[in-house]
Amino acid sequence: MIQNLKNFLIGANNKEFATKNGTRMHTCMQHVVVDNGVCRGDTKIVAIIQNRPDLMPFFCVKAKTEIPIAGYINGRFISRRIDRLVVNDIAKTVDFMDYKTDANKTEFIERYKKQLNEYSKLLQSAYPDYKISGYILWLHDWELNRII
Repeated sequence: MIQNLKNFLIGANNKEFATKNGTRMHTCMQHVVVDNGVCRGDTKIVAIIQNRPDLMPFFCVKAKTEIPIAGYINGRFISRRIDRLVVNDIAKTVDFMDYKTDANKTEFIERYKKQLNEYSKLLQSAYPDYKISGYILWLHDWELNRII
């Protein structure tokens, strides 16, 4: 019984730490801009992004952060918030990104894929003639994975 309580407390502390860390990183990330000499936000994060051409489009001045989106999917009302969104009206594309702070990329990946699929469906209804692409940015190692 004592071991079960110990395991419970360790798990609760890990979950609390993960939640606080995730919230802190999301707040930090929403203020980052790296675009044609304009750099705002945490200097370490800005430096990482400046060296990653694949990330640069998500952090340009036109990129939107913490975008609420809602609608119906299969008759069920869904309300979500997208971490980063870039709409290109000329190319008719919408690229979105969700940040994840997990160190273990496989533990919740199916849940994350479902989440990004919901974002994609909601965005497709808002942008019916646009090509939608969705990505996860793993903040512990800065790997970018295309999911949609």
